[in-house]
Amino acid sequence: MNHPAPLPKVLSVGELARRSGVSVSALHFYERRGLIEGWRTGGNQRRYERAMLRRVAIVKVAQAVGIPLAEIKARLDSLPRATAGKAAWAQLAAEWRADLDRRIGALTRLRDRLDGCIGCGCLSVEVCPLRNPEDRLGAEGPGARYLVD
Repeated sequence: MNHPAPLPKVLSVGELARRSGVSVSALHFYERRGLIEGWRTGGNQRRYERAMLRRVAIVKVAQAVGIPLAEIKARLDSLPRATAGKAAWAQLAAEWRADLDRRIGALTRLRDRLDGCIGCGCLSVEVCPLRNPEDRLGAEGPGARYLVD
């Protein structure tokens, strides 16, 4: 009976790129930002633990739903430095679920409020009779006032 070859515990940057579907340059960027970590061999070649595959996958999924890299890093930094177990990943998922629910709520409010403004035809942020009559929000400073609760 043929047994599959054991998976390597250590990956080169090329292997990590191939297995994760992320370019080598992106992996270098992630490493500079502290999202993944590796080391250099005596021959100055980059090496990564196989566990970095999971971290790269988490980074890509989190980016795809709009989570900023700084927040991804903060959440990954909360995990144990050793290979995180199922409970640690479940905790991370629960934290992100609550955050994503807040984001979905904010995006839904934004979508619902934009429908009325885009359709009204006035095209005036300063004097919109519905959202900003007489530009009263201008005195409160820059930035969106109604879109963020």
